[in-house]
Amino acid sequence: MLLHDVVETSRTVAATRSRKAKVEALSATLARVDHDDPDEVETVAAYLSGSLRQRRTGLGWRGLQSLPEPAPEPTLTVGEVHSAFEALSVIAGAGSQAARAGAVAELFGRATAEEQSWLRSLVTGEVRQGALDALLQDAVAAAAGLPVTQVRRAAMMAGATVPVVRAALTGGAEALDAFTLTVGRPVLPMLASSAPDVEAAMAKAAPGLAVAIDTKLDGIRIQVHRDGDEIIAVTRSLDDITARLPEVVTVARSLPARRFILDGEVLRLDEQGRPHAFQDTASRTASSEGEALTPYFFDLLHLDGRDLVDEAAETRLRLLDELVPEAHRTRRLVTDDADAAAVFVAGVLADGHEGVVVKDLRAPYDAGRRGSSWVKVKPVHTLDLVVLAVEWGSGRRRGWLSNIHMGARDPESGDLVMVGKTFKGMTDEMLAWQTTRFQELETGRSDHVVTVRPEQVVEIALDGVQRSTRYPGGVALRFARVVRYRDDKRPDEADTIETVRAMLPGQVVDEA
Repeated sequence: MLLHDVVETSRTVAATRSRKAKVEALSATLARVDHDDPDEVETVAAYLSGSLRQRRTGLGWRGLQSLPEPAPEPTLTVGEVHSAFEALSVIAGAGSQAARAGAVAELFGRATAEEQSWLRSLVTGEVRQGALDALLQDAVAAAAGLPVTQVRRAAMMAGATVPVVRAALTGGAEALDAFTLTVGRPVLPMLASSAPDVEAAMAKAAPGLAVAIDTKLDGIRIQVHRDGDEIIAVTRSLDDITARLPEVVTVARSLPARRFILDGEVLRLDEQGRPHAFQDTASRTASSEGEALTPYFFDLLHLDGRDLVDEAAETRLRLLDELVPEAHRTRRLVTDDADAAAVFVAGVLADGHEGVVVKDLRAPYDAGRRGSSWVKVKPVHTLDLVVLAVEWGSGRRRGWLSNIHMGARDPESGDLVMVGKTFKGMTDEMLAWQTTRFQELETGRSDHVVTVRPEQVVEIALDGVQRSTRYPGGVALRFARVVRYRDDKRPDEADTIETVRAMLPGQVVDEA
């Protein structure tokens, strides 16, 4: 397939806000891919989702400012482009800068003007066409003539969508059936929607029924797999950090089972057993040295040959309690009494934790989606948003990147919708860090504003939301301030514009 075909599809998808139209355009292109060439299928799928297959290429915005004259006609195939980026990804050592510049000139010299512009956006993460994983899953289901539920299930088990696209188009339903829960292969974690208080959360999760109310720990989400003597621990983004968590490995080895998958969090505690700030835990998980970390588990996905993701939470929690000692389980209350729940929440907050998660005892483990089965409650309103741009500071902050522009996800279009700016809550240490970080993500400048690749998630505390014509989402944050930067979250895990609008007075909006 020509790169031109992918670029045209990307432009079509970016030009519409209709989810149906986006899916139709994506599925039409996927249907034209050579299904006998699995490598081409995977490359096209990655490019349609706005990403390269290589984790690193050594290229950035500055390295793509000076490009050769564009080609007059499109001739580049997606296979040739992938091979070129593959070669770029391994250039290293003496003379690498010149070698990389030569490789860039050769690749971009074969691209048309439109292709050059699109490839630059692909490299810098600026392909804002809204083709997130959910849209790509819908599109491959349509292209392959398969139920979208089967595609989503396979992506959950695979921990990614691109390999599922390849399987669906080259092997059909039978190939997707091969993506089963496998000990040792991380799966996408289940996520929670939000509610303003515990009573509202109980009504949302399981109206009139008893629910499980778990302590919401402010740590690093981990998924732990044990297969005999082999143990791995991964983050919510499925990065393997086993070597940095010897304490977790020790706990996993001590449990009375040979094969299991556990979902939980790891925390750094002080001498009184109270949690340190999230940044302290995150800093400790960056290496295997430092103060000890303590794992706490709140769900069980597999136990000695028995898959549990489709079983009710009540069953999973009973088996979890039998497997994991109380010292390594999150504190939980099962009740249908809102008053008892409120007392429990008060105790959790008094112990220094950030809130609770209310869970439907009837629900299966629904990975990768925010629904009403898990509902989080925090005493302070917070949102996880994506940094879109940042402004150079003035006065005491001159020389630092300061005021950040923040966006929420639009789940229908996949776009990021700006909802506000803030420079509040930033320490000098944070200002220094973000000045370096956002220049690394820079994609362009105008006056005092630096636009960045939409990769960095930031947690924002706020006093509320108000209607506004200033921003495209029709809402603006009130008294927003930075709590922390979330390196443990991907942009597609940020809060949606519906969640932001739900915070308007008198509004109730469920997040899908």
